Amino acid sequence: MGTDRLTMQDPRHQYPQPPFPKQPQPVPGLDSKMAPLADHGEESYTGSGKLTHRKALITGGDSGIGRAVAIAFAREGADVAISYLPSEEADAKEVIALIEQAGRKAIALPGDITNEQFCRKLVTDTVKALGGLDILVNNAGKQKSQPSLADITTEQFDQVLKTNLYSLFWITQEAATHLKPGASIINTTSIQGYDPSETLIDYAMTKSAIVSFTKSVSKQMIEQGVRVNAIAPGPFWTPLQPSGGQTQEKVEKFGSEVPLSRPGQPIEIAPVYVLLASQEGSYITGEVYGVTGGIGIA
Repeated sequence: MGTDRLTMQDPRHQYPQPPFPKQPQPVPGLDSKMAPLADHGEESYTGSGKLTHRKALITGGDSGIGRAVAIAFAREGADVAISYLPSEEADAKEVIALIEQAGRKAIALPGDITNEQFCRKLVTDTVKALGGLDILVNNAGKQKSQPSLADITTEQFDQVLKTNLYSLFWITQEAATHLKPGASIINTTSIQGYDPSETLIDYAMTKSAIVSFTKSVSKQMIEQGVRVNAIAPGPFWTPLQPSGGQTQEKVEKFGSEVPLSRPGQPIEIAPVYVLLASQEGSYITGEVYGVTGGIGIA
């Protein structure tokens, strides 16, 4: 899919449009079970040395947007460590192989980022394995659609906040001690942080907080020459959606509400992460980039 993505064409029809089949998956979901399969740039992304010799850590790097970013970073010349849940091992093995095929060092770090000890060890293990850390991508997230406020259990609320916020705080705090001038932190927020859906109350709360965190921390980190930015995806075709992030009825028409009339493919957002990670983004910090299929962010 998408091997001609650089050819001039109508973006509305460049990738699959809804309706899509219902496709329930258990949490956290696997890319290999998506129908249609998503495009992460496996066949189409060609690097140009923008991240040569950089060392990157990507949370949630096994699937979806994280997978596309891992592939792009490796093909741009970076060594890459990815974190993921043990149940996502099948997807992670594919990403590790793709990173190695690009001639770069790949580090697999399975574990649960809702655990503070694991989060801090994730950073120190990356630094030890890669010999340093230049790029941190806080991408992993948990999303669970619920019809009403009353349906959000304390357990779910706790898991969503720990996955989306606590881990980002712990990992960034630990990474800050290792990052040198020229390094970059990129956080994944969401259109939900600006225009929240009524069925994603807890998830939207965390994404709004990530915007605030990014802007606050960027003011501190630039004092040591480190840029901090965020990217706000709109509807993207990832396992997060059919594994409980949306109802199956919404999966069927996923992406139809945006001007492009389709969901984004992970490969379509990976180049923005490359820009913010590379020296080409040297004058960009404290910003949030919206990649939303035309909705925009306020």
